[in-house]
Amino acid sequence: MMLNNAFSKGMFSSLLLPLLASLLLVTGCEKNIEAPTEKQGVQTPSPIPVKVVVVNMFEIGEDEGDTAGEFQLWKERQKLSQRFPFPQSHHDLFLNPETGVLGMVTGMGTNKSASAVMALGLDPRFDLSKAYWLVAGISGFDPADASIGSAAWAEWLVDGDLMHEIDGRELPEDWSTGNFPLFSKGPYPEKRPPNQGEVFRINGELTEWAFQLTKDIDLGDDEHIAEDRKAFTDFPNAQRKPFVLKGDNLAGMTFWHGDYLNQWANEWVDYWSEGQGSFVSSAMEDTGTAQSLTYLDRAGKADYDRLMVLRTASNFTVPHPGMTAAESLLSEGENYAGLQLSLESAYRVGSRVVDTLVNDWDTYREQMPYEVEGK
Repeated sequence: MMLNNAFSKGMFSSLLLPLLASLLLVTGCEKNIEAPTEKQGVQTPSPIPVKVVVVNMFEIGEDEGDTAGEFQLWKERQKLSQRFPFPQSHHDLFLNPETGVLGMVTGMGTNKSASAVMALGLDPRFDLSKAYWLVAGISGFDPADASIGSAAWAEWLVDGDLMHEIDGRELPEDWSTGNFPLFSKGPYPEKRPPNQGEVFRINGELTEWAFQLTKDIDLGDDEHIAEDRKAFTDFPNAQRKPFVLKGDNLAGMTFWHGDYLNQWANEWVDYWSEGQGSFVSSAMEDTGTAQSLTYLDRAGKADYDRLMVLRTASNFTVPHPGMTAAESLLSEGENYAGLQLSLESAYRVGSRVVDTLVNDWDTYREQMPYEVEGK
């Protein structure tokens, strides 16, 4: 009986142990051949470091080879050859992979500029943490400040849309304008309401550096523009050849024109900058760009202090002498006489800044240009 028990136990062990080993082997194999997860099987490429983002607002027709808009000169001359689809915004992105310069076209208006810059800032394909941002676009200029083809570096960006408005035919007798700040009871209250996005101040030291770097650039001229500016006898600066200056920007979705609105623009910029800014250029997009970069900076995706705004004069904000505001605006429409001159100025001035940053990137990646030169 004892022998039988011993034999039974031996048989059981000899049968059971191989079976257990087989089960363990199969289990192990199952673990080893488990299908890779998406995270294990697909490696996300590292974001592309961007040195400078050139922000343009519109293009005419094709990006190359026809009548140039704001983007074309940059694409051709900076060799922005690598295309990145950008369906979440107005226009695809273009990069020079050798220099790290990225070009974008936001579309016209604060809504498009804000959404385009935000979409780029959140795009995982790019590392924008050290990028400089250069807005380079045309605009209307006050002839009191500069001539057609001139280029102005801005420090103050003031919004021309966030406000209350009463039609001029219904104004109280003691009001100078029907446009006045939100949360106020009339034009230009002494105590300014809280800033809700009415004004953005960009890095004044960087603006000054860019101005000093470019102030002596020859912007060329145009014989038709030169003849035309002779009529602006009450505006000495409008009679000058194109030149580089510092001057601030009013951004608004409404394309306004005329002496009264020009006076308002000067007063509005002066009011919101507390007397520190001076209206020079009128455009549509720059407060939208600044607002998105403010948020992206907060999220660690961009550096707001690296924003620069360059606007060039394609037209004036007031009529030509002897014309009404309506005649002046309707006679020119969207075909500004100074368009090509102003586009060339934007590239000549802006590219010197871009090339300087790229050519000494080992320094400017970590330090602002004015910090380096101040040592």
